[in-house]
Amino acid sequence: MKLLYLLVDLGAISVPLLASFHPKIKLYKHWKALWPAILLSAAPFIIWDSYFTKIGVWGFTPQYLTGMGLFGLPIEEILFFICIPYACMFTYFCFRLWKGQLHLKAEQTVTWIFIGLCLILGLLGTGRYYTSSTMSWLAIFLIYLKWQVKPKWLGLFYYSHQFLLIPFIIVNGILTGTGPEKPVVWYNNAENLGIRMLTIPIEDIFYGMLLLLLNAFLFEYFLQKSERKLQSLEHGTVRKGDQL
Repeated sequence: MKLLYLLVDLGAISVPLLASFHPKIKLYKHWKALWPAILLSAAPFIIWDSYFTKIGVWGFTPQYLTGMGLFGLPIEEILFFICIPYACMFTYFCFRLWKGQLHLKAEQTVTWIFIGLCLILGLLGTGRYYTSSTMSWLAIFLIYLKWQVKPKWLGLFYYSHQFLLIPFIIVNGILTGTGPEKPVVWYNNAENLGIRMLTIPIEDIFYGMLLLLLNAFLFEYFLQKSERKLQSLEHGTVRKGDQL
């Protein structure tokens, strides 16, 4: 089925895209913050993905692809870095509206747990490209966020991320071979730990978290920049009114 991967991409984004216009959500009003975040986040992952495809860390089964490509990758793989983050940031934004800047008491503990897991799995996967690179980058980014940026939204990210694990398992399961006769995306087990959740390499959980953390980081940056600009304009209008 040559459209399988494309249908997975479009299926992931279709409902969140339509729901972005819901009067209680109105995510479309924040597209100026969201789309730059998604596209900027996609760039390093596409480079990483393209290189790993070239050296055989993973690859794609042609029978599930349209045959169109870009940067040495199937077009469906490029769309993955757009469609999946959009769907996930939609969910994150909904929780942001509902919960506000949620402060989790366990935020620091969760951060330490993930950093610890990254270090342990990274050491176990020394010399394995997928394992070592994913664990290293996620640990570095978490350390940077927690002790340099100190974002108020990290607890909210952890909270929303737990709800994204179910669709993650469904989508990633399909792509890695749960259902299809062959995996849409195959992995060279010499470059990962060989530990799987159903057909999903354990590294995918951390890879996905890194992708979404980067999206959330940039989305929040652009959102807050937009909000500060709006507040500045409103303040300027009030000051003008006072002068009049």
